[in-house]
Amino acid sequence: MPSVRVPGAPRKSLMDAAEGRWSAIDRARPDLGPAVDLQRRLLTLVVDLAATVDSKPLPRLSLPGKYLAAKLARGVPAFAGEPIPLPVASIAPTLVELCAQLAAGGAGSTADRIRDAIESGGIDAGSLLAASLARDQNAIRQGATHRGLAPDLVWLVAELAASPFVHRLQRTIADRADDDAPLAAALDRWTHGYCAACGSWPALAEVAGGRRVLRCSFCAAAWELNAYACIYCAEAGEAFVTAAPDEERKDRRVEVCATCGGYLKTVDVSELSPFPLLAIADLETMDLDVAAMERGYGRPPLKDFTR
Repeated sequence: MPSVRVPGAPRKSLMDAAEGRWSAIDRARPDLGPAVDLQRRLLTLVVDLAATVDSKPLPRLSLPGKYLAAKLARGVPAFAGEPIPLPVASIAPTLVELCAQLAAGGAGSTADRIRDAIESGGIDAGSLLAASLARDQNAIRQGATHRGLAPDLVWLVAELAASPFVHRLQRTIADRADDDAPLAAALDRWTHGYCAACGSWPALAEVAGGRRVLRCSFCAAAWELNAYACIYCAEAGEAFVTAAPDEERKDRRVEVCATCGGYLKTVDVSELSPFPLLAIADLETMDLDVAAMERGYGRPPLKDFTR
């Protein structure tokens, strides 16, 4: 890949860093105040859930190193298609509270209906979290639509709730690679723009010390690619361009590809964002998303590894 380790941090350090970044957004973009307030409430829940998840033993996983190395060599992420048990009892309360905070933050009755469906059993929390871990957008979208719920909001709630557990899983795989040569070699040979752990696309690339590090939008894994090319289609010719929408902020750029129409935000940083503060980096660079989409670029759907 090669994979890159991003050190964790104690809760207080995480929240202090988060508050500093939120304050900076408030000063630079007062119009994003409501979005910052909502993200503050949501990420506080995610940070607290991560502490709970980290305090409990992981379920026993039958994922031998050689087996994972063979999957990775085929371009299949480690967790794709695996029946991984989730600690639903530990996660479900946060799943419900996330809905409550989204309702208070502007989603109103749309989020309340999702919360009611989870609390009543109309949506099975375990199945929802499993679909999120499997990156099965179709299953979540169909289930939400069938129940008259907002699919994108259901996806968001499930992703936020599942992310601490998936982040811990990917850290465990990275730690195992320290003592597992085949697994370490397979990770080092990873050449894809999607995450080797969960299969998600990156939220953005953080450039620290001259190294372009892709950051998974779900589990926050960090990895480098040997080639500087489009992460979606590997285009490296004239159709692949990196530009700064704001000439005075060349530290904030967008990689765009005319071949596949995809884009990726790229930001210079002093250090890589720890989980779950990558979400703040995504919010900080929302103007780059707007600039890319106004020019007709977008992000492709998640890959389906079941076919």
